[in-house]
Amino acid sequence: MPSPSSAVSDSGRPAPSSLWRDPDFRRLWVGQTVSQLGEHTSLLVLPLFAVLTLDASAGQLGILRAVGQAPILLLSLFVGAWVDGWRTRTVMVLTDAGRALALGAAALGGLFGLLGLPALLVVAFTVGALSVFFDVAYQASLVRLVRRDQLVRGNSALEGSRSAAQIGGPALGGALVSLLSAPIAAAGSALFFALSFLSILRIRRREVVPERSERPPHIGRRIHEGLRFVVGDTSLRTVCLASAAFQFCFAAMMTVYLLFLPRELHLSGTAVGLALAATGPGALLGSVLAARLPGRFGYGVVLVSAAALGDGAFLCVPALHASAAVTLPVLLAVGFVFGTGGQLVNVMVMAVRQTATPDGMQGRAAATITFVGMGMTPLGSLLGGFLAQEWGLRTSLLVTAAGMLLSPVVLALSPLARLGRTLPAGAGGGSDRTPPFA
Repeated sequence: MPSPSSAVSDSGRPAPSSLWRDPDFRRLWVGQTVSQLGEHTSLLVLPLFAVLTLDASAGQLGILRAVGQAPILLLSLFVGAWVDGWRTRTVMVLTDAGRALALGAAALGGLFGLLGLPALLVVAFTVGALSVFFDVAYQASLVRLVRRDQLVRGNSALEGSRSAAQIGGPALGGALVSLLSAPIAAAGSALFFALSFLSILRIRRREVVPERSERPPHIGRRIHEGLRFVVGDTSLRTVCLASAAFQFCFAAMMTVYLLFLPRELHLSGTAVGLALAATGPGALLGSVLAARLPGRFGYGVVLVSAAALGDGAFLCVPALHASAAVTLPVLLAVGFVFGTGGQLVNVMVMAVRQTATPDGMQGRAAATITFVGMGMTPLGSLLGGFLAQEWGLRTSLLVTAAGMLLSPVVLALSPLARLGRTLPAGAGGGSDRTPPFA
């Protein structure tokens, strides 16, 4: 193994001291940043178009969000098995192009008055399906691009860029919908995906794709291998359960939240965007803290505490009644705390997964966890719409926000809560694998 001062390892991956000097890592980082910006913009643009322009009911908004999230449940396992055998750069480039075209078509349809609820459903499903491919591919791409002892630093950089997207995306989307129009906002999202396409297309390093046998196993067998691996690992199994509890309740809460802000608190589209964007600065702080706190207090303590603090922040929102001058600062504070705690959990959980998983299983492990966790979001969105119609916005928001605390309870009762200041060696192969923060 080359010394830490070497520019490149034997595998062609950048050595620790040269991570940011590596142009391909920078291209991945830039592409992922603008892609996440497009995604976070579109995630607000489509629901706001439905609520503010089409006057969608709570049930219709729940259906719209569920349709956009359904590909996670329908495609994640197949995508994980498929991505493991292909170059992630190719997958990311094609999905960026597809999302740019879909949202560009939505922008044109809106300009000509053709973007009704059925068209929104089609666009939401298409963008959601392509996002599944991109998200699995970019998580697997980092493992192929950098050394394993750089995974935490690389993940912190990528998660930090996602945080920046969380700052700019909702605020920009809300402002464009409020000040201009939903078609202009959709066009802005399409432009971000086009920029991501151009950046990732310029990655030059040839990926080391896990070797395929002359007769590769059937995709069903590959999916089964991924499921069996995750279920058989205590840490990954716990991550799945905690993620499923959180994503189900969070999706229900967000459906109610997107109705509560404009209809109960009478906030404008711009104010709604700012309230959602507040998670971004918190996530930036969380990315910084994720590189420091586990080494000082231990992974388990930080993981459980961050989950409890972040998920519990929304419990104060149903009590808000005052004007925007009072409620907006509170909402910004809630979003900031939620973003900080959530990002701490995201970075540590991703490090746990990547450390415990061999190279040839990275895509399937990521997809399996996504399937179990994010796959619950369509059901949660439908539940949120149903509760909002039957129980009212304020009561539904309180119930769904309280439900989010199930996730830290699962973590607290698991072996992950007892993790120390370093992560134990897992199944990940390769002589250059070093546990993060060791």
